Amino acid sequence: MHDPSLSHISVLPAEVVDGLAVRPDALIIDGTLGAGGHTEVLLDASGPDSRLLGFDRDAAALEIARARLARFGDRCRTVHASYAQMGTLAPQLGFPAVDAILLDLGLSSMQLGDPSRGFAFRSDGPLDMRFDTADGRTAADLVNTLPEADLADLLYRYGEERHSRRIARSIVGARPITTTRSLAEIVEASVPGGRREKIHPATRTFQALRIAVNDELGELERVLPQAVDLLRPGGRLAVISFHSLEDRIVKRFMRREATDCLCPPEQIHCVCGHKAALRLVTRKPIEAAEAETDANPRARSARLRIAERV
Repeated sequence: MHDPSLSHISVLPAEVVDGLAVRPDALIIDGTLGAGGHTEVLLDASGPDSRLLGFDRDAAALEIARARLARFGDRCRTVHASYAQMGTLAPQLGFPAVDAILLDLGLSSMQLGDPSRGFAFRSDGPLDMRFDTADGRTAADLVNTLPEADLADLLYRYGEERHSRRIARSIVGARPITTTRSLAEIVEASVPGGRREKIHPATRTFQALRIAVNDELGELERVLPQAVDLLRPGGRLAVISFHSLEDRIVKRFMRREATDCLCPPEQIHCVCGHKAALRLVTRKPIEAAEAETDANPRARSARLRIAERV
């Protein structure tokens, strides 16, 4: 029988373990549990007295992770919730101050490989794209109800799609659109020379819709300050991003929180009162080595940034 957890390979596992430098008795939070790959290596690398709290919005992924992590018993606790709730939920669940927090952003291979979830355009399925299939608007809701100008803005903002207006016009003209394949075909037909591009012409459109459906950038902006507040002095935050929009948010946040004064240069005396909460462990993001990208092409776009609580 096929194990869905085997279809997803966690990226940069050794670099995450080394970067978080977990102690034998560490308290750890994995904000993006997924199939439990990173959680497994972190619990194995730490000691028998370490404990981990894992969050995920995807109920199907949680079930897979729970089965995979059952051997750790009560060392691992899982929660069906967004990582943006960790500031409230972690203290309630016995993790008031922790030694390490990991956020592995983006989409898993399991989610991409399931046509019923609607994330992929290479197989046909309903236009859903929700991480939590019991909550919120679907991609079909956005595609079929947004005004053309709003849809174009969404594609440009979250997909960095330069043909956003042309694509939005084609989508509105073809409504209603209910499946991934039909949307991909509409996008491909509306992008000039799209078939000659290195990536499929629908890639940016699907990325933009997924980000909007799940409020991914908003969730990321909300969780970062909560993560810093939960870290003990010397505790570390590691974030793996997969596209420039995510990485930009993480980079700017970490640099800001590693700076004492945020006043403009012309301000002679500090009036902001800001004090650095972080020390940058990585000045530049860590990227996967060639051996890993050969074995797991998804790792090519991964960027790992690490910071330490001061």
